[in-house]
Amino acid sequence: MTRILLAEDDASMRTYLARALERVGYAVDPVASGIDALPLLERESYDLLLTDIVMPGMDGIELAQRAASLAPGMRVMFITGFAAVALKTGASHPHARVLSKPFHLRDLVLEVDRLFGVDSIAREP
Repeated sequence: MTRILLAEDDASMRTYLARALERVGYAVDPVASGIDALPLLERESYDLLLTDIVMPGMDGIELAQRAASLAPGMRVMFITGFAAVALKTGASHPHARVLSKPFHLRDLVLEVDRLFGVDSIAREP
């Protein structure tokens, strides 16, 4: 089963995203911050880091940089409501995907499915 580490500081958004991804078959470990994500990255194996960019303490960009040294093969997808941040992220992490808020859950599932080559036509988040 594909494992996703979800770092999102907004509790309702974190719950919403985790449920949508779990509903279509992904295993999701949701955390409230980059700082909370680090211990999981050190002891667990994940296929995808799905992280908000703007978070207190440790932002998603720094988290992705730390994650790259802990798990070099892990994929990264950023979610953000700030277009300028998304552009900067693309330059600093050229292989990462960026999904801009607001987005429909179907869009999130489609992007994650694309990363893993899953046919998502019949899936409904």
